[in-house]
Amino acid sequence: LLLPKAVCGRTEVKQPIPTQCSPPHAAYFSLVPTSPPSPPLSSLAELAALVLSTPDPSTKSRLSHLAFSRWLRLRLPVGAAPPPLRPARPPNPPLVSPKEVPTHKNSGLPLNAYMLHNLAHVELNAIDLAWDTVARFAPLRDVLGDEFFADFARVADDESRHFAWCSQRLAELGFSYGDMPAHNLLWRECEKSSGDVSARLAVIPLVQEARGLDAGPRLVQKLIGFGDHRSSDIVAKIAEEEVAHVAVGVYWFAQVCQKMGRIPCHTFKDLLDEYGVELKGPFNYSARDEAGIPRDWYDGTSRRQFESELSKVHERLACIVAMEKENSSLNG
Repeated sequence: LLLPKAVCGRTEVKQPIPTQCSPPHAAYFSLVPTSPPSPPLSSLAELAALVLSTPDPSTKSRLSHLAFSRWLRLRLPVGAAPPPLRPARPPNPPLVSPKEVPTHKNSGLPLNAYMLHNLAHVELNAIDLAWDTVARFAPLRDVLGDEFFADFARVADDESRHFAWCSQRLAELGFSYGDMPAHNLLWRECEKSSGDVSARLAVIPLVQEARGLDAGPRLVQKLIGFGDHRSSDIVAKIAEEEVAHVAVGVYWFAQVCQKMGRIPCHTFKDLLDEYGVELKGPFNYSARDEAGIPRDWYDGTSRRQFESELSKVHERLACIVAMEKENSSLNG
């Protein structure tokens, strides 16, 4: 099985974002006044459960980075630890249904802060989604292998950095995460897939995170239009790194399907039907291609276009055959 381009070398340490966009972990975390507790050292799953049980967003983000760094440095085993039913959250922002989230006009925030707040919420959830995947499926480590958990721990570390960038930029603009209500959709999708690793991979990386690939360029252009180039640089860098996260999901979904003896494309579509997940465009084809998602997995128009072109070819061949038969009869 060939790895998508974005997955190759996925265990290498990523370089920090360029300084013109935002500082790396250390610079941001030096601004966080609350020191997180020292993570336990026995296993990756215990570190995951600790992050999930931490309510303060900044502390959660910092602890996520420290947990990954300590696990990587000490080469701890995957281990086992039951994750909480749902991740700990602070009083603010209040979590509401997507329909109850304020529009930009009703939020009281300028457009750039409004967009950064929404993105910070996505990234905070992404920290928990990745660590929940580690802890929840740790009992399957003998089947999945240690690399599965290494990949999702690294994704969690990336997401903690992304939240830090958004949080710091909000502070520079005079706002903070929690200044407006946020939706609870992402964790509801996570809960749906808590009992099936193939469903978790289909619903989270291949749908939810892939939607981020579609939305990223539009957010960047809106921020540029607003005149906030610093924020647009941060969002562009986050969108660039999210390609690798989706690629990790594609790779492991294919691996799980292979272990199950199932065809990935059919399994993906069956899981979306089973869990009531709808795929909506417009799609960022170039980013999805880079992440390794085959187009026929998510875009029905490509299949219909192929069938239409095939039908035209058949019609042309039928005409050629008829003409050849007519010529043969005339010559005879």
